[in-house]
Amino acid sequence: MTDVVVLSDPLGNPIGTALKATVHTTDTPLHLAFSCYVFNTQGQLLITRRALGKKTWPGVWTNSACGHLAPKESAREAVLRWVPHELGVSRVEDLCVGIADFEYKATDSSGVVEWEICPVFMALCEEEINPEKSEVDSFSWVHPAQLFDAVDATPFVFSPWMVKQLRDENFRAKLRDFATKHCR
Repeated sequence: MTDVVVLSDPLGNPIGTALKATVHTTDTPLHLAFSCYVFNTQGQLLITRRALGKKTWPGVWTNSACGHLAPKESAREAVLRWVPHELGVSRVEDLCVGIADFEYKATDSSGVVEWEICPVFMALCEEEINPEKSEVDSFSWVHPAQLFDAVDATPFVFSPWMVKQLRDENFRAKLRDFATKHCR
């Protein structure tokens, strides 16, 4: 849906764009993205396994959806544009920020670097999902406590950005609160 990424200075200010296909290398520039954790009305959190054809971290379990900002797009706008596409739904609701200033840099086993300023969101989805196969290999709905235990026990199974996000106790509390608020 966007073939470019927005390059960023260390303060999160856009400084240009680059073709998405060219930035994820062994020398990836800092760019703008987002992560999103999607809940259902039973208080379960959606985790996804990245498609095997993904350039970075193929087949790794991660949060519900991730994506990049388009030029002149806010992170909130990017979530509302991309998450429904990736999950095969018409929309997500009750979008709120979980971590406003998240940044990470990680290198996968093939040497590809991911370096992003990546606000983290939470949202609700009441629809049955039908994920985009080029993005998501498989998925599971889990209770937040189960996910926290799994990440603590086997962090190597999950994306490095999700592990770092879920090691933040304040964010864990926000996820629990969001699940409780939206559980029926």
